[in-house]
Order: sequence, then C-alpha cells, then structure tokens
Amino acid sequence: MAAFTGPGLMVAVGYIDPGNWATDIEGGSRFGYTLLSVILISNLFAMLLQHLSLKLGIATGRDLAQACRDYYSRPVSFVLWVLSEIAIAATDLAEVIGSAIALNLLFGLPLPIGVLFTAFDVLVVLYFQQKGFRIIESIVAGLMSIILLSFLYEMIVSQPSLAGMMGGLIPKKEIITDSGMLYIAIGILGATVMPHNLYLHSSIVQTRNFKKDEPGKRSAIRFATIDSTVSLALAFFINASILILAASAFHANGHFEIADITDAYHLLDPVLGVSLAGIFFALALLASGQSSTLTGTLAGQIVMEGFLNIRLKPWARRLLTRGIAIIPALIVSYLYGERGTAELLVFSQVILSLQLSFAVVPLVFFTSNSKIMGRFANSRPVILLSWVIAAIIIGLNGFLLWKTFI
Repeated sequence: MAAFTGPGLMVAVGYIDPGNWATDIEGGSRFGYTLLSVILISNLFAMLLQHLSLKLGIATGRDLAQACRDYYSRPVSFVLWVLSEIAIAATDLAEVIGSAIALNLLFGLPLPIGVLFTAFDVLVVLYFQQKGFRIIESIVAGLMSIILLSFLYEMIVSQPSLAGMMGGLIPKKEIITDSGMLYIAIGILGATVMPHNLYLHSSIVQTRNFKKDEPGKRSAIRFATIDSTVSLALAFFINASILILAASAFHANGHFEIADITDAYHLLDPVLGVSLAGIFFALALLASGQSSTLTGTLAGQIVMEGFLNIRLKPWARRLLTRGIAIIPALIVSYLYGERGTAELLVFSQVILSLQLSFAVVPLVFFTSNSKIMGRFANSRPVILLSWVIAAIIIGLNGFLLWKTFI
C-alpha cells in the first residue's frame, strides 16, 4: 500500500484548486448547507472516473492521451489534444489568479505583481522535477496538509451547525427547481471534475513497480484505487469545508452575496471574532494554487507527449503553459482589479466545463472495450453507471454553458 500511495494525492489537489473556491463560497453564502450534497455527488463521480483512469494506465500500459492517439484517427486525436491543452491553460489560469490573490491578501502585493511573481514557480517546479517523482509527491502532500490543517482550524472557530451539515448531505428538490441554486450546483460539478486529472492519473500510476502479469495488475489496480479514493475523500472534506465555512460564517450572519474570495477573506475575522481566520484562509489558498501548479505541469507534459509524441524540454513546456495563463491574468488584473480577476477565475471554470466531456467519453469508451482492456474491461453495471455519469456531466455542463453565454 505504501508503494502505491502518492498518485492519488497528486490528482486530489486538482479537485481543491482555486477554481473550486469561488463556487463553494458563493454556494455556502447564498444557500447555506444545501449544496453540500452536490459536492458529495461530484466527488463520488470523480472517484469512479479516477478509478477508470488508473485502471486504463495499469491494464494497458498506456495513458489516456496515448490511447487516444492509438485508437482514433489523426484529425480526431489532434482536436482532442487542442481541447486538452485549452483545459490545462484554463487550469493554470485559475492557479495564477488564486496564487496572486493569496499573495495580495497575505503580503499586500498588487495583483499584477502577484501574477508576475507566479512565473517564478516555474523554476521551483523544474528544480524538484530533477530530484525524482517521490519528491514532488512529498511536496504536494505537505501543501495538502497545510490546506487540511487550515480548514480544520476554520471549522473549529466557525462552529458550524451539525444538524445543518447532516441535512445538507441529503439532496433536496430545491436544487433542481430553484434556477439560481441549480446554476451554482452545476458550477460546483464543473469545477470539481478536472479533465486534465484523467490524463494525469492514467500516466503517473505507471511510475509504480508492479508485475505486469494479470495478478500483478489486479493487485496494482486494487491498491491504486484505495490510494485514489482516500485522497479524493480528503479533497471532499476540504471542498465541503469551504462551503461549510461560507454557510456558518456568512449565510448564518446575513451575508448572502459573498461570491468573491477577497470579500470572504476580509469578512472572516470580524464575523467570527478571531484574528487568524483570514490568515489561515489565505495561506490555504496559496498552498492550493502552488500544489495545483505542480500537477498541472506534469499533466501538460503527459498530454503533449501522449497525443503528439513530442518531447519538449520541461522548462520550455512549463514556460509555454504559464505564459498563456499569465498574459490574460496580467491584463485583467491591471485593467479591472479584484472584480475582474474574480470574474476571470469563474470564466476559467466555464472553459473547463466545456472540455470535460471530451476526456470523459474516450475514458469510458476505452475502459469498457474488452479488445483494449482484455479481462480488465468494465463490468456491465460499471459500464452502465459510467455512461450515466458521462451523460449527466455532458447535459449539466451544456446547460451551464448555455446559461453563461445566452
């Protein structure tokens, strides 16, 4: 089990990146604990999809990007590569904005300076990549611990309602019938399941040394699934904590329109009556942005090498992705300030929602195909459940995009 612990955490940080914060804060401040059930359902979807991703990597020895190149025509494969690159750029955009906001809150750095400052983590990522994969996993685990401890503190000082939390985990019909609640619920789903994580997991799970015969692969799938599920349970706790904090600190005190990370930070201390709540909140945000940066870098390399069989030098790949993210973030933060960057953060999640279906459908198709997976192909109940989840994601994300643009 110890040998297979690590990749799950690398994937889990994508589920708590800064892009999730805005939807969770807005959901909690406007509707209290009601949307906790949506976070739970989204994480259950994610657990199954990440299981399929790691199973593809272990059973076939190919990651999702390589499988697309192997089984789809060149034009289709090229389109999927372009879409996955857009998703990774959108993810990196959320990380840049989240880190810049955290630096502004903690140290008073102007947002444009904070955006530029995030360029330096390119050098940090490259340095640790040379030290080996376990080092990167350890750094991510350390950053996850900071986020986890920060929100444990926030939960203690905010004193949420236990009955409210338990009730919030049960889905309510108002989530469907209330258009405002439905819109945020779809945003939470779109921000939770990350397309680049499906490519990432199918690749990094292969860094483990296991026997390549059938018993060895079955054992590897079992242990990797435990690692992934436990890590995503931690991600659920953190995502739920953000919404619970917003519900107990803001909604319960009459602040129903807190949709902005900066507003949440400034209101935490006076509302809760403690002096460190805002600091721990901003510290967790910074750790969230930096941990997501590490996994986004790896996903970018995996996608480019898998789809195109092109091996860019890591520094060139990292600079390219971060450059694409920094330019719009810098322009918006300079021209429009806090409000503009908050809107850009939400827009990055809309872009991710658009890309998600193009990663989920190939994943379900490959893992359900016995010619590709052999004896490791999905069982009929798993096939049915997987396609139902894919249809729900496609339908809800399509509705979210329609509401956003129309």
